[in-house]
Amino acid sequence: MNLNLPASGEKWENGAASHTYVRFMSYADRVSLQDVLDFGAAEVSDDSPFGPLEPLRTPLSRGAWVDVAPGWLRAADELFEALCRDVPWHAERRQMYDNIVDVPRLTKFYAADEPWPHPLVDELCRAVSEHYLPTLGEPLVTAGLCLYRDGADSVAWHGDRIGRSRYHDTIVAILSLGSTRTLALRPAGGGASLKFTTGHGDLVVMGGSCQRTWEHAIPKTRDVVGPRISVQFRPAGVR
Repeated sequence: MNLNLPASGEKWENGAASHTYVRFMSYADRVSLQDVLDFGAAEVSDDSPFGPLEPLRTPLSRGAWVDVAPGWLRAADELFEALCRDVPWHAERRQMYDNIVDVPRLTKFYAADEPWPHPLVDELCRAVSEHYLPTLGEPLVTAGLCLYRDGADSVAWHGDRIGRSRYHDTIVAILSLGSTRTLALRPAGGGASLKFTTGHGDLVVMGGSCQRTWEHAIPKTRDVVGPRISVQFRPAGVR
């Protein structure tokens, strides 16, 4: 598959490959079927593009938590290829000290009131919203996309604290497509980090106080990796 993607460093040669889901945490740190069973997995048909949403929860400190649903998206190959091809990816630049530097990834943000790049993105957002509505109390309505072209692309430590998430609990759901990358989390202000390996079709949901009290990052890697797309679903007023 020739995607003709712009390169940030060395050329990537491998596309979306099969992966093995790995967690760098002990089994005792995981809680199955949520900490509080106030909702369950909606029934899905065998021909649905995604499976039942039955994530494993990792409780964090200060009211934060992370849910992981490995391989949730069955139609990951189709969506990955379509988004690589059809999204008008944007290269951003930012001020860093006295210099203007390239942001090490490509981005595109879709608001609630504009057409999204693929019908499946809308369908996935609705499915995740329905699952977490008893907890969040409102739907997820925006889709922020990032394209990590190779191991040189990354995102630094941060929390999604623009808007209401600076003061209130919220949920940010991240769908991973393409090559496997590490999602790292650490307490805000510093501390030991946790590492989740996110692969093709995996869903990661950060909830509770996670955006206020924890930070997350996609570190650079020297491994030879192909492109990865993350699709971030958020409620209104959260970035």
